[in-house]
Amino acid sequence: MKKVRVVFSLFLLTIITIVIACTENKENILTNEVKLVNNEKEQKVDVLIDGKLFTSYLYTDAIPNLKKTVLFPIIAANGVTITRGFPLEPRAKERTDHPHQIGAWLNYGDVNGLDFWGNSAAMPKERYNELGVIRHDKIEEMKNGNKKGELTTIEKWLKPDGDVLLLEKTHFIFQADNDLRIIDRITTLTAQQETASFKDTKEGMFAIRVARQLELPSDKPIMLSDAHGDITAVPVLDNSEVTGHYLSSEGIEGLDVWGKRAKWVSLDGNIGEKNVTVIIFDNPQNIGYPTYWHARGYGLFAANPLGQNTFSKGKETLNFSLNAGESVTFKYRILILDGKADKNKIENEYKKYVEKK
Repeated sequence: MKKVRVVFSLFLLTIITIVIACTENKENILTNEVKLVNNEKEQKVDVLIDGKLFTSYLYTDAIPNLKKTVLFPIIAANGVTITRGFPLEPRAKERTDHPHQIGAWLNYGDVNGLDFWGNSAAMPKERYNELGVIRHDKIEEMKNGNKKGELTTIEKWLKPDGDVLLLEKTHFIFQADNDLRIIDRITTLTAQQETASFKDTKEGMFAIRVARQLELPSDKPIMLSDAHGDITAVPVLDNSEVTGHYLSSEGIEGLDVWGKRAKWVSLDGNIGEKNVTVIIFDNPQNIGYPTYWHARGYGLFAANPLGQNTFSKGKETLNFSLNAGESVTFKYRILILDGKADKNKIENEYKKYVEKK
């Protein structure tokens, strides 16, 4: 009988130990539950995966450099931040050029002669009449769920006098799994009281400004010209932790992806001791598919379907326009994978994207 009591006690102790262990490790169990939290005071919507930040939709107009809505920061499943911190949350050793390149965004550099791309607090006051801003109007819908959350927003593309040039409706779909994160952006632009003309320019359109570690190593300073002919010098920095590498769906690598058409482009590299791959997918339903890529070595990673004259060196010209009341929709996906993904894996993921209902 005594032996039975000892065995039973050991069994009970084992059960209690398991229960305690499960309770203590409950926070480590991955369910990939996506929850959106609207912080009206700070004017942002936080996207949380199992309670941890994935990204935030920033719609504040209180930050001088924020002349549009953005997703910032963006954090991979393995915990590394793939976006540059400057100018909102500067980090050591990163570049401080182009303060308008924040997080992930969609805009364009020449709509009826107005620059919605390059607007920031760095622009001189005498140029304000050349700049457009994109301001959040309202949140239409937020949805939480297992492995997926959704956010629908309305924005206004404003002229310097405050008139609305374009009305934007964007549907974000945020997805999570143990080793990946996905952001789908479906944006519809509708011209309002006048024709909206998108003159061909390289300054666009769907973009991410990535962390310093995901840049491509460079031992020479870079001189960049914007749509107005203004020059920005991008200096040489310490390349010791810079490991970025571009690859396109057409097999083009490195800096050569710039100005080429492709269905997708990937960017992989190491951040600390963790490897990550960031891919932007174009959609066959988009204008100009497959898109041209405005993907630079200094950290700008952008798809631009409208700048065809620039990228083709005059062989093609689009000069897309919308008459008053007309709309156009752009669809893109950002896929963030833990580890380095090869071309076959990315192709399989792209196939899933274009075939999804």
